[in-house]
Amino acid sequence: MRDGSVQPNETTVPLLPCVAPEVTLAFWRALGFAVTYEQTKPYLYLAFRWSGFELHYGHAPSGVDPSQEKTGGCLVMVDAVAPYHAAFTEAMRRTYGKVLAKGLPRITRYRPGASRFTVMDPSGNSILFIQRDEPAELEYGGSKQLQGLARVLDNARILREFKHDDLAAFRALNSGLRRHGDSASAVERAVALAVLIELSTVLEEPERVPEWGARLRQLALTMEERRQVESAVADPTLLERWMPATT
Repeated sequence: MRDGSVQPNETTVPLLPCVAPEVTLAFWRALGFAVTYEQTKPYLYLAFRWSGFELHYGHAPSGVDPSQEKTGGCLVMVDAVAPYHAAFTEAMRRTYGKVLAKGLPRITRYRPGASRFTVMDPSGNSILFIQRDEPAELEYGGSKQLQGLARVLDNARILREFKHDDLAAFRALNSGLRRHGDSASAVERAVALAVLIELSTVLEEPERVPEWGARLRQLALTMEERRQVESAVADPTLLERWMPATT
């Protein structure tokens, strides 16, 4: 038991390994973080602040390979993740002329309604922003209550949003659409095609986009189903030329 002198008002600050101090300083400054401490000699220590949270960095152990993206990380629990993602992507566009979506550093895509996204820093650390009221019943291996293409779509969502493996999601959807497309509803097929179009664009393998787009255009969707399809991707503008007229 703790005595009355210990009050439950602690603050924890993540101390992350840093392999590239100058690049780290430039990246977080570009995203609008304030540098509250900067020292490289006689030892490395960097501290950043944005809104109500802080990130601190120290020297990385020898042998750390940032490309493995297993260096370290922290969780940032927030009331709503969308404003954070919007602020960081806007800052990236201002500084870099684009959203950093590949390599290091980068930010993962945010699909409307999602409850988390990740910023990967130059050292391969994961800074994961999570909505506080994220559903406790999330199925990290895919929902066992779903069947056919619906289950494939759910598994692809897990691979994209929680495991950040676009290639695995692409392969799962491509195979699942072949196996279950004939028995799936029009809106399930439309969502699968829309996500395949987005993933092909992200993976820079656009060869089959026209084929999938043509199949998407042929589907009959209601206005509500069209909104469902658009909400399944992070960038609905990729679908504009392929979306069918509503019924």
